[in-house]
Amino acid sequence: MKNKKERFESNELRIYQSLNARSNLSDDDIVYFSYLKKGFEGEKKFDQWTSKLSDNWLFLNDLLFECNKSEFQIDSIGINGETIYLFEVKNFEGDYYIEGDRWYKTQNTEIKNPYEQLKRTESMLRKLLNDYKIHFKLKPHLVFVNPEFFLYNAPMNLPIIFPSQLNRLINELNMQYYKLNVNHFRLAEAFLSLHKTESKYTQYPTYHYNEQSKGIICVNCNTFITEVKKGKLICKACNYVENLPNGILRSVEELKLLYPDRKITTNAVYDWCGIYKSKKGICKVLRENFNMNGYGKYSYFT
Repeated sequence: MKNKKERFESNELRIYQSLNARSNLSDDDIVYFSYLKKGFEGEKKFDQWTSKLSDNWLFLNDLLFECNKSEFQIDSIGINGETIYLFEVKNFEGDYYIEGDRWYKTQNTEIKNPYEQLKRTESMLRKLLNDYKIHFKLKPHLVFVNPEFFLYNAPMNLPIIFPSQLNRLINELNMQYYKLNVNHFRLAEAFLSLHKTESKYTQYPTYHYNEQSKGIICVNCNTFITEVKKGKLICKACNYVENLPNGILRSVEELKLLYPDRKITTNAVYDWCGIYKSKKGICKVLRENFNMNGYGKYSYFT
């Protein structure tokens, strides 16, 4: 399988993850952060399955388009032959049921109908393809990846793939023997050119620098590093060990993400990293990995 657009954590998820570690999110923000995190984990599970596909497949993940002034997001697209396979991925856990066109979690809690979401995405993508005179067939799938998911009263005519059917799906897709050609790659490039990096509707919690806990966060368990020893960062919570420069650079990227208007200076990174008390060491890492602008106390890095 050839992947033209890999899946990475969105800036939205990264910001919530950082704020969750460094501050006290509201209950609503914690619920939303959990939703983002679980969704991304489900999509990565799906990626593990599609990685088993042959090189006759071209995949693009996490696409955001706008059509008729309306945005729509696509979890994954697979291109093979004259068909675009559209995948809406869900990481639902627990028991759900359908009554009519309504979906419920047990205890009669109604949820947003994921099939209606898939139909909207299919309709919007079809309009986009028509606008650009792209003549490929569309084949939508609603994929549930969590083995702890069960759906009662599921109509057999819905294009649903349950966790126990994922192996069969991959085998069926691998039976498509169409070779990739230049038209497939042109289609992929067209999708990439239309992709938006961030939704205009994205909203972040209000946060302030002075309210954030300072320190280097463990890349493995997302808690604060508590020990620096012989050029290593040691996490006492999970025993993960990381090279100090890597941890500093991660922290710089986090600082840039949260506060894009702040200049990256030795003092700024020293304050942000907290636990590492050598400005000289921080300056060395910055000099080796960034371009220095200005001189003395007015210098900063880009």
